[in-house]
Amino acid sequence: MPIKKVIAPQIDFSGLRQELRLPDEFPVEVLAEAEEAARTALPENDQTDVPFVTIDPASSRDLDQAMHLSRREGGGYRVRYAIADVATFVPAGWAVAAESWVRGQTVYLPDGRIPLHPPVLSEGAVSLLPDADRAAVVWTIDLDAEGATVGVALERARVRSRAKLDYASVQQQVDAGSAPESVALLPEIGTLLARRAADRGAVNLPLPSQEVERDGDGWRLALRAPLPVEEHNAQISLLTGMAAAAIMLEGGVGLLRTMPAPKPEAVEKLRAAAASLGIEWPAGASVGAVVGSVDPANPRGAAFLEQAADLLRGAAYTAFGVPGSEGIPELTGHGGVGAPYAHVTAPLRRLADRYATETCLALHEGRPIPDWAREALPQLPKTMSSTDRTASAADRGAIDLAEAVLLEQRVGETFEAAVLDREEGSEKRPAQGTIAIDEPAVRARCLGDLPLGSRIEVRLTTADPSTRTVRFEKS
Repeated sequence: MPIKKVIAPQIDFSGLRQELRLPDEFPVEVLAEAEEAARTALPENDQTDVPFVTIDPASSRDLDQAMHLSRREGGGYRVRYAIADVATFVPAGWAVAAESWVRGQTVYLPDGRIPLHPPVLSEGAVSLLPDADRAAVVWTIDLDAEGATVGVALERARVRSRAKLDYASVQQQVDAGSAPESVALLPEIGTLLARRAADRGAVNLPLPSQEVERDGDGWRLALRAPLPVEEHNAQISLLTGMAAAAIMLEGGVGLLRTMPAPKPEAVEKLRAAAASLGIEWPAGASVGAVVGSVDPANPRGAAFLEQAADLLRGAAYTAFGVPGSEGIPELTGHGGVGAPYAHVTAPLRRLADRYATETCLALHEGRPIPDWAREALPQLPKTMSSTDRTASAADRGAIDLAEAVLLEQRVGETFEAAVLDREEGSEKRPAQGTIAIDEPAVRARCLGDLPLGSRIEVRLTTADPSTRTVRFEKS
């Protein structure tokens, strides 16, 4: 018998917006400047003959990236990746640029997003919408037959996307063998790049995302596992970010996205969890390879991935080659990527990408980095760290609120749950852990001695929307 969907007729997210002090409308002068900037002339370098396409969630209009994939003569692949050229439309010293520093990044809530840039730019003149000429920074990355990078170039250009594709339809087309020519090679290239990532020790956690989504006139919680084409698409973005990091490291100046490699003791703890959960860990297999082999839909697999998330801690932005951060930093790599990496592929939604991209352009062209970009680099880590916390708090807060609203009238009921995490008890703290129930798709704390990776009966003891709190206890 199918599980009946649990829907809340109304959830008010306004309190969360106020609590996090999220900005409301853009100031009048910012909107006026954005209207003026929207009329900025496009680059003369014309690459509108390249049939780029975008792949994004179906409802998205702030389209940062367009791609075109092809085979190279003699073997290998050519990846063309067009990134929205925000810097051309957001000049330094303008109010629209200053406002983007206040916001830092686009923040997403179920009832609407708080954009980094005014919609006339982010959903209009700068967005890589189909059938319209747009300004872009085009990365051309050549790969050999094994997926290794053998050449990188980037330049400003005028581009024209041929279609706005979404993940679900592209996955259907890929499965049917009818994907558009521009992305037909995406599974082939994505698989090669993922294999190389595993070989260098990258850790990719294929965890289903917990989302608050509209359902008719109400709201529900859902778990959405990433489609294979989403993972392949992410590999193209990672490829570009690694190319950007290499350019900046060679040039001795830039902004990296860093994360320490997993600590040996954390890996050993994960090995122990694998043994207790019956997860096979072949001799010599890397963490990334084992993680990639696990089925997140299986309760034991989900519990293992929950433990693996502890490996990915300490992400930061690291500026270097600028006053206060001279020289190459001690940590240049990203533990999740398994290589040096930089954010350059989402400038419509993330402030740092605009400055890292401009740095890469200057270094690649052998010219000085513009003062406005170089002077911003040492300020960006603090701004991005602050806005990362806000964005994470908004995401978690919205989910916590939805969980509490959906379960408010069901305190005392019993549910079947999967145990994702467990903590031993002590004199000051009882044994407890994290559990997940299927419908609504809630993850919450649960009291009791919980068997990791098993399905158990739990009783709902608290569901309070005012504090956004949900608690269970083992039955």
